[in-house]
Amino acid sequence: MKIATALAVLAISLLPGLALAECMGHPDETAASCMPGMVWDEGSGTCVEKPTS
Repeated sequence: MKIATALAVLAISLLPGLALAECMGHPDETAASCMPGMVWDEGSGTCVEKPTS
């Protein structure tokens, strides 16, 4: 019975990590999620380095 309980706890503890891994494959990037020094490029739909003059 202890082995079954340990396996159940292990399986449940891995679920959040698997969900996060799934999200990492499909980033939901928007203009608001660009890091400092980056701007949203409408054409490519991604953040790009801000051009300097």
